[in-house]
Amino acid sequence: MLFLAWQDPVSRAWFPIGRLSSDGTTYQFVYTQGVQVAQQQCAFQPLPSFPDLDLVYFSPELFPLFANRLLRRSRPDYADFVQWLNLSTHEDDPIVLLARSGGQRATDTFFVLPASEQDGNGVYHIHFFVQGLRYLPYETINRISRLQTGELLRLVRDTYSDEERGLILCTEDRYIVGYGPQYLLDDSFEMLRSLLNCVQVAVERVNPPPTPLQFRLLCHLSACLPENFRPFSSLIYQPLVDMVAASPV
Repeated sequence: MLFLAWQDPVSRAWFPIGRLSSDGTTYQFVYTQGVQVAQQQCAFQPLPSFPDLDLVYFSPELFPLFANRLLRRSRPDYADFVQWLNLSTHEDDPIVLLARSGGQRATDTFFVLPASEQDGNGVYHIHFFVQGLRYLPYETINRISRLQTGELLRLVRDTYSDEERGLILCTEDRYIVGYGPQYLLDDSFEMLRSLLNCVQVAVERVNPPPTPLQFRLLCHLSACLPENFRPFSSLIYQPLVDMVAASPV
């Protein structure tokens, strides 16, 4: 399961507006309550491919809105793309690829959020690509190229600018190598931000040039958090309609 988020191009505010899931044979898309907030605050309009906010959409194939965010298997660079995500060819399920890659395109303002996974020991796991590399100086990009798999990064609050931009990732030798994903700023993760000492971020993979910067540094966040921690539990992530009642016969 993953969430579709939209960023208003004017205010730069972002909202989770939909949820995509699959039961193995059918894909389902439903708007979340965040779409109503986006409408009220930023005049968001329903997506042309999903015009009715009060419907659950079903398809045996991945909806074009999401399929167009992935490389086609016929592309010669498809194997490279899967490798950038640190996945094997047998793990290239579309939802897995979208969750790992973020599904961002230069031509629109949508991206996807992966639903965090909890293992048998109660530890949450999230994979993400570090953001903001295009703003870093050359010496920092060079430092990123020297990172090793498993190397730990510090996740700290942004106190380096007048306007807090989020959570910064730093090396032990104090290089700022980018920012954590935007959804860590959401209210659902307030507990996570207050318990940063319980969070570990490790380098999962460094993809060398000419890999695009948005896929250059893949990290793995793990967090052993209290039992009452529930990511994506706030109302904006909840479906607008009852998924069970809307299931196809």
